[in-house]
Amino acid sequence: MIRIAGVRKTFDGGAVAVDDVTLAIAKGEFRVVVGASGSGKTTLLKIINRLIEPDAGSVTVDGRPVAEGPAPQLRRRIGYAFQGVGLFPHLTVAENIGVTPKLLGWQPAAVAARVDELLDLVALPRAFATRRPDALSGGQRQRVGLARALAAKPEVVLLDEPFGALDAVTRDTLGRDYRQIHETLGLTTVMITHDMMEALLLADRIAVMRGGRILADSAPGDFLAGHPDPYVRELVDTPRRQAERVAALAAQSRGMGAA
Repeated sequence: MIRIAGVRKTFDGGAVAVDDVTLAIAKGEFRVVVGASGSGKTTLLKIINRLIEPDAGSVTVDGRPVAEGPAPQLRRRIGYAFQGVGLFPHLTVAENIGVTPKLLGWQPAAVAARVDELLDLVALPRAFATRRPDALSGGQRQRVGLARALAAKPEVVLLDEPFGALDAVTRDTLGRDYRQIHETLGLTTVMITHDMMEALLLADRIAVMRGGRILADSAPGDFLAGHPDPYVRELVDTPRRQAERVAALAAQSRGMGAA
């Protein structure tokens, strides 16, 4: 569904953000790209929908080069959601969700029906349709952002740290809910995160970026089995050590209770 071939991007001053990246993402796949800040992962995501133009290389979506045709037209067939959500504060929830279908010329009745459908899908009450973003919690705004990304029925959805600013419980719930939406709708999803645990729990396949390059690209189970690159091993070992510490604390607590 998405093919990235030899993509390179440098910014002013010669800083290399993406360095000869090649990836193939299958139809229906949930691909997560993991890396620290400055690794190039967000730049790579924005190259897919032409928010950033590469210096070299090519990207195709469903067999069509993204460089062909107007960039806005491309973006209207690719869902995009990010950490800051970016809802229009002066519009209602329904108006925010319906922005892209309206631009595409949908009839008002079809837009309204799609808004109701998506509010159900992202587990928000339909009564929220008339609210403005400032009346919602952070998690609710993120759900509206996801609904807006899905409004025009895209086959591809790009997510840039979509849950990063949320509390741990909300983040986990939204991650699981989106994974279910991904499967229900048969989407192809590319998600950016710096959280390896989130990647391991959600992804079909994980690509690890550092310094603009792909260091590893494999299924979650392969990462857990071990990797020769020390940076990749550290990414995987950190959540593993945390889980072991929690298990040790739980065991200690049970021991104290038995005593």
